[in-house]
Amino acid sequence: MPEGDIALRVARRLDAAIAGQQLVRGELRWGELGGIDLAGAVVLGNQALGKHLLTRLADGRTLHTHLRMDGTWRITRAGAERGADRSHRVRVVLGTPQWPCIGRELGMVDLLATRDEHRVVGHLGPDLLADDVDLEECGLRVRAAGDRPIGAVLLDQTVVCGIGTIYLAESLWTHRVHPSRPAGQVLEARDVCATARRLMLRSANARLPTATGEHGRGRGTHVHGRAGLPCRRCSTPIDVLQVGPPGQERPAFFCPSCQPD
Repeated sequence: MPEGDIALRVARRLDAAIAGQQLVRGELRWGELGGIDLAGAVVLGNQALGKHLLTRLADGRTLHTHLRMDGTWRITRAGAERGADRSHRVRVVLGTPQWPCIGRELGMVDLLATRDEHRVVGHLGPDLLADDVDLEECGLRVRAAGDRPIGAVLLDQTVVCGIGTIYLAESLWTHRVHPSRPAGQVLEARDVCATARRLMLRSANARLPTATGEHGRGRGTHVHGRAGLPCRRCSTPIDVLQVGPPGQERPAFFCPSCQPD
């Protein structure tokens, strides 16, 4: 699932294309929203909040979307989309005369009054990529989870939002914390959150997404997705375990030597 760095990249790209512009296309191909046309609305801006995207309109409405596992936003010059907007996988089309923005396979689409945004994002914890995020508060919220495994807590978007399996693994590896350690015992929880923020911001600002700052094949992560491969710090084979509530388990990659249980 795309994480906070990807959501921020998408929000920035949408801003560059449509912020301050009047839409000439505003198609919502999503259930009961299918009859709504947003053409004529002016886009105030796009904000990433954790893994969520909020597109605010000057008429007091907000379009809320989420990429989930397979969603993408494709932004192309007018005339260059070559029928891409006709795919049955398209969920939203927002277009100006210069830039069509095509949302494919989005996992969530809501249209609501901007004053009611809390209905779709009010359950989220602090956004680690927010300019004014309080990292001390984030650390306290993580540790307040007590006996829950730190890996599961970092994936819980109601605690802090933006981290997924990549930055869970990379941040815990950086601080040599095992993903099963009880969150209440992770004294460096604030620093783990700070590292996740730093890594995601670096990735969002990079030419291509990267958790390490490198872009070569197999160099984009230290541990995530590298089960059986040597740790890039100590050469021990990377292992993986499942974290999260039953039925919602997610992989947490770690080094057994660098991150002892």
